[in-house]
Amino acid sequence: MASKSVPRRCHWAKSDLMIAYHDAEWGVPLHDDRGLFEFLILEGHQAGLSWEIILRKREAYRAAFDGFDAGRVAKYDARKIRALLQNAGLVRNKLKMRAAVENARAFLEVQREFGSFDKFLWQFVDGKPLVNRRRAGGPIPATSPESDTLSVALKKREFRFVGSTICYAMMQAVGMVNDHAVECFRYATLAKKSSRSGSK
Repeated sequence: MASKSVPRRCHWAKSDLMIAYHDAEWGVPLHDDRGLFEFLILEGHQAGLSWEIILRKREAYRAAFDGFDAGRVAKYDARKIRALLQNAGLVRNKLKMRAAVENARAFLEVQREFGSFDKFLWQFVDGKPLVNRRRAGGPIPATSPESDTLSVALKKREFRFVGSTICYAMMQAVGMVNDHAVECFRYATLAKKSSRSGSK
C-alpha cells in the first residue's frame, strides 16, 4: 500500500503542535477583534521565549484572561494581576502581565475611535495581506517598514510590549504578511487571496 505523501511545510513547523498551528492559523487573514486581541497579548508574552511555549500555554491564557475579552481584561485590578502571577500555566512576568491590562484599555480606546481594532490594524498593509517570496531555509527578517510604523503608532496610543519585532510576528500570525516559504503548500493557497507583493 502506497504511503501518503507529506506536504512540504515551512522549516519551523516540526512538532505536532507547531504543524497544526502552521497549517490552520499562521498567515491566515484574521479580522476578528477578539482573535486579534489574543494575538496582541500572546505575542507580547512570547518576547524572549519560543512560540511553541506560548502555544502550549494558550488554553491556560484563554481561561485566565476571560476568553480574551478586552472589556473584562481592561477592568483587572492589582489583586487580579497578583492572582494571574500565581498561575503556573502562564508566563509569570509582572511587567508583561501589567502590560496586558494596559493594552486592553488601549485596545478599547482604538475600538471606540475606529469602530474596530481590525480596521485600525489592517490599514498598515492597506487592507490586504502583503505577500512575500521567501525561499525555504532562507532568512526571514524580524521587522519590516510596516511593522516599524505599526509599532510607533501603538506606542503613541500607550500600548506596551509592541516593539517592531513583536509587531512583525503578530502581522505574520494574523495574515497581514504571508511569510510562508514559496515551496510550502500553504503559500499558494494564501497568496491567491492577495494581489499585493512584498519583498523577496
